[in-house]
Amino acid sequence: MNSGEIARMAGVSVRTLRHYHQVGVLPEPARRANGYREYTVTDLVLLLRIRRLAELGFPLDEIPPLLETEGRADAVLDELDRELAAQIERLTARREVIARLRAAGASPDTPPELAGLIAIPAGGADLPPAMLRHDREVMLLLHHGLDEEGRAALTGLLNQVAEPGLLAVTTALTVRFAALGPDSTEEEIERLVADYHVALGHLSYDGLQDVDPRTGALLTAYQETVLNDAQRAFLARLVSGAARSP
Repeated sequence: MNSGEIARMAGVSVRTLRHYHQVGVLPEPARRANGYREYTVTDLVLLLRIRRLAELGFPLDEIPPLLETEGRADAVLDELDRELAAQIERLTARREVIARLRAAGASPDTPPELAGLIAIPAGGADLPPAMLRHDREVMLLLHHGLDEEGRAALTGLLNQVAEPGLLAVTTALTVRFAALGPDSTEEEIERLVADYHVALGHLSYDGLQDVDPRTGALLTAYQETVLNDAQRAFLARLVSGAARSP
């Protein structure tokens, strides 16, 4: 048999056959006088065995010793079964995350615990798309830089903001923030700061104060890129006011 014939009989491609030769899992047969490989029935049986083991999930480098030592079969099958069970568990967890993201209408790159929280639903219809994207990306940066306790605190804070009684207020304030620009007056900025403190000053920020300095620098750099002068001035005064609050 030549390469094409044995590959066809074994149900593999010629490329797969050559790969098996290259990695050493299938010894190369003797060659004819014309230089072409000459396969025998024994080669076909070995190729069929390799194919079956590969289909079960055995790594190619583990197949030769398994073929040589039949007594290892039970132990290897047990190990393979444990590995597949772990893979199933990981895949099941991924499917659960996908279901949560889909149910919340969230982007695939959203941390699952923030699904439905970092994109304001319904009430956020009046927000410019750029502001929705900004809020989402800031939350992603912050979430990435927090430890487990901080991430739990962030989720808790966003859950508070998403409560029906507060969502409309938060959305209205965010619309005003998005409208800040070159024509905004100092009085308008200060009034918005005061309204933020009145509406949201009761929220708990425990666990969010100790942001890693590098994360803080990244957030600052990001906001300098996407926000205008008036918006950055508002944030600086908002943070300064919160720091002075008892």
